[in-house]
Amino acid sequence: MKRKVAVLLALVAMLGVAAGCGNKPTASPPENEHQREAALSSGAQQGETQMQEVQGPVNGTDESGDPQTDAQAGAEKLTIQVYLTDDDMLELKQTPREIEFTADQSKYESAFEALQTAEDGLLSLWEKVVLNTVKFDSESGQLAIDIHLPDEARLGAGGESLAIEALKNTMFQFEEVQQIELTVDGQQVESLMGHVDLEHPMNR
Repeated sequence: MKRKVAVLLALVAMLGVAAGCGNKPTASPPENEHQREAALSSGAQQGETQMQEVQGPVNGTDESGDPQTDAQAGAEKLTIQVYLTDDDMLELKQTPREIEFTADQSKYESAFEALQTAEDGLLSLWEKVVLNTVKFDSESGQLAIDIHLPDEARLGAGGESLAIEALKNTMFQFEEVQQIELTVDGQQVESLMGHVDLEHPMNR
């Protein structure tokens, strides 16, 4: 009798241990962890793609993917002659210059800027003059140039005469220009620098 009771207790104990082992939580398989990481990585990549789509085109391209056009793409170039002088201001020296002009800056304005630029061994008689406006009337052929003349831009009688000739020679090379109306701060003046009479307008 005692022996049967002992066997039954042993069986009960074994069943209890087996039941406890069956309820023990199992660890997540490594494969599930890898799948979770892959899903998170995929979600991050999709988020980056969406951000790029929202931001739109970058690196200087338009919506079609073509490079954006340069602001100077429509610029035209022309080689002209400008007139400078030597250190003694005794005569004018002709020198070629390439100018660039656009719809926003006329070739006459570019030519005037070229006339203001000195080079080795030659001086510009207009270097210190401030250009206010340049307007061309195609009907009359008149080129209106308005300038500001600071004190440091004023020359002696010889320099003033050469400066006017340099301006006329530079601008009259454009065939359409028949007259030059030169004003100072919007006003006609009898003399540009006080030595030489200034015509209104100066004709070709």
